[in-house]
Amino acid sequence: MVTLVVATTFDPASINPANELLAMPGWSPGPPLQEMKSFANRDVRLLQHDRSIVVEDDLDNRWEELTGEVVDEVIFFSRHTAVSNRPALTVHPIGVPHLRDGEVPPQGGKPGWAAPPSPRIGPWLRLLKTIAQSHNLVPEFEITLEGTHHGPVTNKPTLFLEIGSTDEYWRRPDAARVIALLVWEGLAIGGGSDVGNWNREHNKNNKVLLGIGGGHYAPRHMDIVLKDGVWVSHLLSGYSLPMEDPNQSNGGTNNKDIGGSWKEAIKAAYEATKLAFPGGEIIAHLDHKSFKGWQKNAITGFLGEQGIKIGKPNDFY
Repeated sequence: MVTLVVATTFDPASINPANELLAMPGWSPGPPLQEMKSFANRDVRLLQHDRSIVVEDDLDNRWEELTGEVVDEVIFFSRHTAVSNRPALTVHPIGVPHLRDGEVPPQGGKPGWAAPPSPRIGPWLRLLKTIAQSHNLVPEFEITLEGTHHGPVTNKPTLFLEIGSTDEYWRRPDAARVIALLVWEGLAIGGGSDVGNWNREHNKNNKVLLGIGGGHYAPRHMDIVLKDGVWVSHLLSGYSLPMEDPNQSNGGTNNKDIGGSWKEAIKAAYEATKLAFPGGEIIAHLDHKSFKGWQKNAITGFLGEQGIKIGKPNDFY
């Protein structure tokens, strides 16, 4: 089993953390994947390509076909953009489960797809905050989750690590160093125990948060995930839950009457989470204040039909 770390020369916020990681001891050249360079260190493989980070689909499958090595998880380095231009270091799962066949994903992926979310997302968010604080990047940089979005298509548990939000910060050496240290320590490349290993750690707490609703930076869910021991999977922000109310917000509307792809998005995220967290108890956490009454009623009714428990913050500790 190997971990695939992916970077692109196309993006300074991607290649700079990769170069910082490669400057650490133990790396050796590996076989090229088409035109992509690879490097190996213990059970980690770093792939470097020259295209947008969101367009090279199925790198996990392609690596397995090339080498015969089984890919256990995929980690991407990328830049982050935001209207606020605020400096940020972010962690998030990927997918576009709310898009329907025929719709073109604006940033990679394929309609209706959600990658299995890496179990490391919660533990690494907390580790990232610790490392960033030790390098004096906090409070200048916000340390945050992001909602599930964009590609590329992967089939194994996946997470994105991003530096935002303008060219000045994408090129910051200290930010690149912190991201590289997160991977070095989180994967225990230098020795010791890795961080966020579901198979080893879930016996302490097997509850997994599936975030539903809220803004892109998932503040209500973040409050829970920052607590030690909490596992987090997909985070479906409001824009990933398109809902069409045929009765103009009539509070009594049955969820079967409400159009949009919100049900498909929830089902895809839930199924992907089951793959990533075998034996886990998946519990939905709703950002209640982000929904209108008819939306909340429809979602809670649908979750009940699907047998998905809804939890309060204390249910995840």
